Amino acid sequence: MATYIEVENATKTFTMQYHRSIKQIALARARGQKTHDRFNAVEDVSFTVGRGESVGVMGLNGSGKSTLLKMISGVMQPDSGSVLTRGRIAGLIATGAGFQPQMSGRDNLWLNAAILGMSEAETRRKLDDIIEFADLGKFIDTPVVYYSSGMKSRLGFAVAIHVESDIFIADEALAVGDRPFKRKCKQRMREIRENGTTIFFVSHSPGAVRQLCDRVLVLEKGKLTFDGGVDQGIKVLHYDEGEDGDDDEGLGSED
Repeated sequence: MATYIEVENATKTFTMQYHRSIKQIALARARGQKTHDRFNAVEDVSFTVGRGESVGVMGLNGSGKSTLLKMISGVMQPDSGSVLTRGRIAGLIATGAGFQPQMSGRDNLWLNAAILGMSEAETRRKLDDIIEFADLGKFIDTPVVYYSSGMKSRLGFAVAIHVESDIFIADEALAVGDRPFKRKCKQRMREIRENGTTIFFVSHSPGAVRQLCDRVLVLEKGKLTFDGGVDQGIKVLHYDEGEDGDDDEGLGSED
């Protein structure tokens, strides 16, 4: 099986500032107080994902899931270690990421399609299908500044899901939206999985992970603590489907 994602000893470090102004920083230093801390959002993480695998990434809030996804998508680079991917990557890592507020939904559709690597001819060929999937009606020609988070999610997902990609990633953006739209997203993700696309999916929902994934990675405080079967991974986190009120529909998370 060809390797499509290879993460080796990847670490991403951030600085947390305690003060905002130069004056506050100077006073804190004069008093011998700390002005900042450094922490590893992702620490020494290693794993590989093969072609056609569907991998769920789970963990409590702040465990580093979204940071890991951003490194895989190329939005961030690790401070040490390496993150390598093969082929075209499509998907969502944040609701409305890359949208220009004063442009219409239709114009943002074209812009996002270009950012994701779609040619003009490919976008034109799929334009009607994307608009139909987003189901925004007349709002497709309204400036995005007036969109709700759910409307942005619809448009962003509609574009991403129509990209002919080798790796599809999805994060918290899919948590936004009504149940019919979530069902449609889930069905489309099943279709791209069946077509052999590699899926990397962050979620708090045990039900969604069970339906879409055949393997789970569990992150705890930036470290990879489990890599294995779906049911075992859910047990590691002590997740219970009865506690997830939207488990049947859940397709996203917050990190």
